[in-house]
Amino acid sequence: MKQTATATSDRVGWYPYVVVLMLGLVYTFNYLDRQILAILAEPIKADLGLTDTQIGMVSGLMFAVFYTVFGVPIAWLADRSHRVGIVAVACTMWSVFCGLCGMAQNYTHLVLARIGVGIGEAGGASPSMSVISDYFPPHRRGGAIGLFSLGVPLGATIGVAFGAWVAAHYGWRQAFIAVAVPGVVLSLLLILFVREPKRGRFDPPLEAKAKPASLMECLRTYRRTPTLSLLLLAAGTYSFVFNAFAAWAPALLLRAKGAEMADISTWYSLVFGIAMAIGMFGSGFLADRFAQKKPSAYAILPAWALGLGVPFFIAGLLAPSWPVALGLLAVPMAMNMMFVAPGFAICQNVAPANQRATISAILMLVNNLVGMGFGPLFVGALSQHFSGSMESGAALTKAMLFVAPFYLPAIGALILVARALEKRHAAMEAQA
Repeated sequence: MKQTATATSDRVGWYPYVVVLMLGLVYTFNYLDRQILAILAEPIKADLGLTDTQIGMVSGLMFAVFYTVFGVPIAWLADRSHRVGIVAVACTMWSVFCGLCGMAQNYTHLVLARIGVGIGEAGGASPSMSVISDYFPPHRRGGAIGLFSLGVPLGATIGVAFGAWVAAHYGWRQAFIAVAVPGVVLSLLLILFVREPKRGRFDPPLEAKAKPASLMECLRTYRRTPTLSLLLLAAGTYSFVFNAFAAWAPALLLRAKGAEMADISTWYSLVFGIAMAIGMFGSGFLADRFAQKKPSAYAILPAWALGLGVPFFIAGLLAPSWPVALGLLAVPMAMNMMFVAPGFAICQNVAPANQRATISAILMLVNNLVGMGFGPLFVGALSQHFSGSMESGAALTKAMLFVAPFYLPAIGALILVARALEKRHAAMEAQA
């Protein structure tokens, strides 16, 4: 991986962890506001008279298109300006539009509100990881990004538990509004407590002083760097599996396994939250540790994890009851999360300092457009198709079984990334 500048100290004090904590809290609400629709899918479907395809569309493609397309120009701006301010404005925007989801009176209203959430959330993760990379040296970034990415399991856990509880007691509309208000407050706290770091602090002097790169230069960086171009393939295939699974897991337990909304609020949120946290947090630190001897660990670790999760995924879908299904599905949920921190650590370590936010946004564009855009829609459309000949729970189960074969290209792509990392490391050692 890329070496640090010798003239710059790589010691990390307490304040960078405050930064990670604050940005991680923002990311928690980023994911919470994104994920809560999956939790509320059943009452929304009943109230607004939607089909599974429409639910898949609004939770997937219509959100993902705007989230990913706007992510690149916002990240391009972040490579040139105040990144912390961009994240704060984005947090305010997605929170406001999340509240508007609770006021939707029909499918069109819900689509428009979700588009607003998607545009706002586009300014969250990429600028945040660029900030973190200027607070931590390369050999500490996997762990730091892992800490930051705990916002995903925290957001999922809080979103499921709190959102389902509010929906059960006050209705799904109030659930959207209840999770939107804290995001506005958090954006103000971010401005007060997080300082914009010096860009390229841990990079070689010439690279740190380089002028911001154009979008075409960033695209050429992907084309010239096999590690990054293969990482795009891995991210897209991985994300398809993860989002198809995560978007429909609550509905599966409710429709096919006999769970109640109270069960989802209590047990789904707890079990899946812990599973996601273990995968997210553990993978970053394990990858940092093993990569000191074997650089390909950043890709090999998630490849093995995905492979381990496949039989538990299939067994969970076929389980006879929701407690058994929940326990089995927790394993692939943890294994799926083991791509995120190592994958984005590769991205941050390989990308030049003046391109990091944009390089990350391009990766997220592929990751989310392919995965978030088409994963939930794929399952929703298949479920609606199968429901013509079987009851809805069996139809959804059968549709989710069709996700299993997509694990194979995801694992294969990660193996190719691992080989590219080894070649890159060998070339850098030969040059040194």
